[in-house]
Amino acid sequence: MKVLVTGATGFIGRQVVSQLRKAGAELRLASRRPERLGPGDDAMPMPDFDAPAAAFLALTRDVTDVVHSAGLNNDEGNATEADFRAANAELSARLAQAAAEQASGRFIQLSSIRAVIGACVSATIDADTIPDPQCAYGRSKREAEIRVLDAYASHGRSDATVLRLPPVYGSGMKGNLATLMRLADTALPLPTGALTGTRSLLSSRSAAGAVWHLLSHSGPLRPIYVGSDVPPVSIADIVGAFRSGFRRPTRLMAVPAGPLRAAAVLLGKRTSWDSLTATQICDPSLLVSVGWPPETGTLEQLAEIARLGNAQSPPLR
Repeated sequence: MKVLVTGATGFIGRQVVSQLRKAGAELRLASRRPERLGPGDDAMPMPDFDAPAAAFLALTRDVTDVVHSAGLNNDEGNATEADFRAANAELSARLAQAAAEQASGRFIQLSSIRAVIGACVSATIDADTIPDPQCAYGRSKREAEIRVLDAYASHGRSDATVLRLPPVYGSGMKGNLATLMRLADTALPLPTGALTGTRSLLSSRSAAGAVWHLLSHSGPLRPIYVGSDVPPVSIADIVGAFRSGFRRPTRLMAVPAGPLRAAAVLLGKRTSWDSLTATQICDPSLLVSVGWPPETGTLEQLAEIARLGNAQSPPLR
C-alpha cells in the first residue's frame, strides 16, 4: 500500500501522516508548502485547481490509495465563494479524476458537517442527513463530495468515500474552539445563558484513526460516513474543561438567555449568538458499525490541550 496524502502539512493532514506511518504504509505527501516536509519524504507540491491534467496524473502515479485533506478552510475570513469553490470543489474533482484512472485502491475525501448543515441550525447529523449547506464553505464542500463520488462512479468504481467531520480539536486547532480556549484563559465570568448549545466534537487523532480504518478494513465502502467523539458535550462544559486545564476557576454565571440574546441582536451579533446556542449532534454509528472506536474522553482531552498550552494563538490577558 502506498498512500497519497494531500494537505500533509495541515492540521488534520499531519495527524493522518503520523497514523499511516505507525501503520506501516508507504507514503507520498503533497502540500502547498513541501519545504515543511522532511528531506527523506516522497514529497510533491500540491497542484492548483487549474493545473494541467498531467500534474494530477503525476501526483497519483504509483500510489494505491488517496487521502484528500487539502482545501480552503472556513476560518479564511477574506475568502469568496469562488475561492472556496476552486480550492475545494474543483481541486477535489481534478484529483479524483486522476486517481480513478490510475490508483487501484481507495479514495478518502475529508469533508465537513458544514456540507449538510449551517452553523446556526440545531439538528442531529448522520450519514443519511439530507444536505442543506448554508455558507460558501459548506456549499463548496458539498460540491466536492458530489464530484469525487461522481468521478469514481464514471469509472465504474465504488471505492471512494466521504468522511464528514464536526469541529476537530487538537494541537494547533483554529476556529471557534481555539477562540473558546482563549476566552477560557481569562478571569472573566461567563454567562451560562450564552453557552447552552451541545456539540459533537472529534479529536484530530480520532479523525486520523477513522481515515486509516476506512483505508484498511476489508468490507465495501459506503459513500458517506460521519465521525465524532461520543457523547456530545455542552459549550459550557467545553469552557469548563479548558479552564480546568488552565487551573482557573470555572466561573460560569447563571444568567438567563433572553436578555443575552436581545443584547446580541442589538449589537449585530445574532449569527454568533445562534451559533453558540445551536445544538449539533453527530451520529457516528455507521462508522462504529464497521469497527471504528470513537473517542470517549472529550473533556479530558480538551483539558489536557489547555494544560499543555497548545492553542494556535496566544491567550487573552
